[in-house]
Amino acid sequence: MILRRLRSLSCPRVLVTLVLAAMCANLGGCATTVSQPAPVQAPVRPWQASELIGALEQRSHQFRSVRALARVNYAGPEGKQSFQEAILVQRPDRLRLETLTFLGAILIVTVNGEEVIAHHPREGILLRGAPSKQNLVRFTQMPLELNDITTLLIGLPPVNTKMPSVQESNALIFSANGRKQDRVAFESQLPVPTEWQRFAETGEVELAARFGDYIETPAGAFATRLQLEAPLQNKRLEIRIEEPEINTAIPADLFTQTKPAHVKEYRMEAVGW
Repeated sequence: MILRRLRSLSCPRVLVTLVLAAMCANLGGCATTVSQPAPVQAPVRPWQASELIGALEQRSHQFRSVRALARVNYAGPEGKQSFQEAILVQRPDRLRLETLTFLGAILIVTVNGEEVIAHHPREGILLRGAPSKQNLVRFTQMPLELNDITTLLIGLPPVNTKMPSVQESNALIFSANGRKQDRVAFESQLPVPTEWQRFAETGEVELAARFGDYIETPAGAFATRLQLEAPLQNKRLEIRIEEPEINTAIPADLFTQTKPAHVKEYRMEAVGW
């Protein structure tokens, strides 16, 4: 019976929520200053590889956390869904997520370096498990590690800039052992990433993300639109972030949950859903 109920909860609305995090109204933070989106046409001059690597490293230091509301559109073999999320992200490994309706939250997910907890208030069910890629895929349907998810949500491509790289036009190719693994493109007049691709061993694109609608914030240019795709699974996500607050202090206890009374708890690894 529990297995049937959990499978019924695994609709696209639930499957995609782990790529998002929750906003808590009582938290303080610095509001952003909105400007026109960064232009997406080709750069006025070619970028040098050192400039692009330096820009990625600088942005990695500039953006540590974000909280905001987001509008999410999902399309996949299961169908299409559109819904609102509140997001809270603290790099490298902390998320809090809430899927919102006019009746309140229908799912609350917290993730930290020790565990992932998913609470379904209306069903009276709480799922607890390790923050592994396998457990994250149960919710996101995207083959991403936890630090990859938090990195993408804050508008950064999940690449290791210390890895060997080569430049192809205004793109950097990061690879290990001579194999192409990650490609980051800079198709703007600003030195900000506009596209990231991760290649499978077969050479096919396993994952891709486009960053767009940049706005100015106290921390620097921030991408408010993320288009994430898993082509091999025919799954697509579009996340539009509204009024983000960057680098706000976030209490650690917001990234975990205590089991409410009268709620049934199950281990994700044992359920097999």
